[in-house]
Formats: sequence, C-alpha cells, structure tokens
Amino acid sequence: MSQPLLEVRHLATEFITEQGVARALDDISFHINAGETLGIVGESGCGKSVTALSILRLLPKPAGNIVSGEVLLQGKDLTRLVPEQMHHIRGNRIAMIFQEPMTALNPVYRVERQLGETLALHNPQMSKVEIRAASIKMLQRVGIPAPERRMQEYPHQLSGGMRQRVMIAIAMLCEPEILIADEPTTALDVTIQAQTLQLLKDLQQETGMAIIFITHDLGVIAELCDRVLVMYSGRIIEQAEIHALFDTPLHPYTRGLLNAIPRMEKPAKQSLSTIPGMVPSLFELPSGCRFQNRCEYVQEPCRTQTPPLEGESDEHQVRCFRYRELMH
Repeated sequence: MSQPLLEVRHLATEFITEQGVARALDDISFHINAGETLGIVGESGCGKSVTALSILRLLPKPAGNIVSGEVLLQGKDLTRLVPEQMHHIRGNRIAMIFQEPMTALNPVYRVERQLGETLALHNPQMSKVEIRAASIKMLQRVGIPAPERRMQEYPHQLSGGMRQRVMIAIAMLCEPEILIADEPTTALDVTIQAQTLQLLKDLQQETGMAIIFITHDLGVIAELCDRVLVMYSGRIIEQAEIHALFDTPLHPYTRGLLNAIPRMEKPAKQSLSTIPGMVPSLFELPSGCRFQNRCEYVQEPCRTQTPPLEGESDEHQVRCFRYRELMH
C-alpha cells in the first residue's frame, strides 16, 4: 500500500487558560490520500477546527500547544519543523480556507494585494507583472466576473459569495497538495453553498489535490466526501467510508446526528429528533466514554473505561463498547 499524503498519529493538543488546562484534541489519528476528500463532522467545540490549526501549526501562542503525536506530510513530521520551514508548507503545500471570509481577509487591503502576497512569498522570482497576471487568471478560474475590476476592490465591496471565492483563489494560487476547508459554506445562502461545493469539486478534478472538509452539515459531507471522521469532545468516535456511515452508523452519537436531519418523508408537523443533554466541558471531562451522559445505551464499563477505536475492518471503526450489539 502506498504512503498516505498526510497521516496524523495520536495527536493531542492542549490550551492553557485561566480556568486550567483544556485538552481540545485527545489521541487523534487519521490519514488522507492524494485526490481524496475527507470530511470531519461534529458539534461546535468538538475539535474540528483545532485539528486543522494543529496540522498547520497555527495554534494561538502561548496558550495552544501540541503536546504529543505526529503530523506526517509524505513522511515528514510537521510538528518538528521550525517556523521558517512551516512558512514554506503553509499556502504552498497545504492551504486553508477559513470559516468567515470577512474576518479572514484583511479589510484595508485591496484584493490584488492579498492575492499577490501569497505568490510573492512562495515565488520570489516572479515579477509584479507575472504576479498580477497569475492573480487575474486565478480569479477567472474560481468564477469571479470582471477580475481586473475586482482586483482593485476591498473585501467590504464584495458579496459573501465573492469573498469566499477570493479566499478559495488565495488558497489555490500555489496549487497545494492539500486544501483544508473549515466550514467554508456556513455563512452563505443555499444557492451560493452549492456553487462553492461544485467549485471545490472542479478544482480538485483539475489539480488532483486532497481536501479536508470541516463542517457540522452532514448533507454537505454526503455531497462532497469519500470518507468521514465523526468527532465528539476532542476524540474521533467513528470513521468510515461515506456510504458505510450513512447506511450503517455504529456509534449512538452518529445515529443521533443522522436522525436529527429533517426528511421529506416524515409526517408534517412531527417534531425533529434531538440528542438530549450537553457536550461536557473540556475542564470537566468524564472518565470513560465522553458521550456517556447523553447515551441511552450506557452501561457501567462506559463510565469508567475509555472505549478503543475499533471495528470489523480498517475502513469502518467506532469508539463504543456496544457497537456489535447495535449493529443488529
């Protein structure tokens, strides 16, 4: 079997706060291959975005720190690189589209400058004329009309959809091997969401890049991804090929998420399904399974022992003591 493009092994990330130490990621392991789309799904605060920031070494300092584990990009451990080496990785080999383009783009710089900075950093041999031409070409590629005029505008002059396309253009300028998209469709209306997803698919087909797509929307996961990780309270609690996850979810939490999706075939005015309870605080994590206080199948071992991530195959694994009973 060929080496994965990116492999994360037993990653743990902590934040030092006034309340104490919060372990935001605990023993996270996964991989992604070239040309593949991996989805990461879960509730707010489960660790999705922290996973992306840990991979890129963009954790806020001095509070956030990787305390153990490896992030291997074609065998090279990114956690051991010095800042100067990481500068050559970010935006060049691994790029990221951030959640909210209005805050991710600099409000006082024109679009042209924000595109040009990326190219100038990673391609110092390029002239200003070449940088401008490449920037215009990329704006055309992501479907922005009148790109020469848009280059002279500021972020506040663009619509939400246009700002998101500028973010995608910046991320794609150096044709990265991996694109991390952190909830890129959250602030967009449904029509623009669909256009953004199609754009990412088209760019992936053109370049062969891998995509890590972070979202809380299982509908988007079904539309875009090949495999999916389900996260809960800093841990991966299920990972599977996309069809297996939707056809035979094994973890009670995954089942709860899928049952909560509104469906056309349900009777009118029927209440939506919900998962009772609240996600535990990172400062008051229970021993054993972290989903225990919300799980209808909880038993005594769940309260004292941490279930391993296991399964019938490497393709579908789950962190639950009772998953074999729940399969039937």
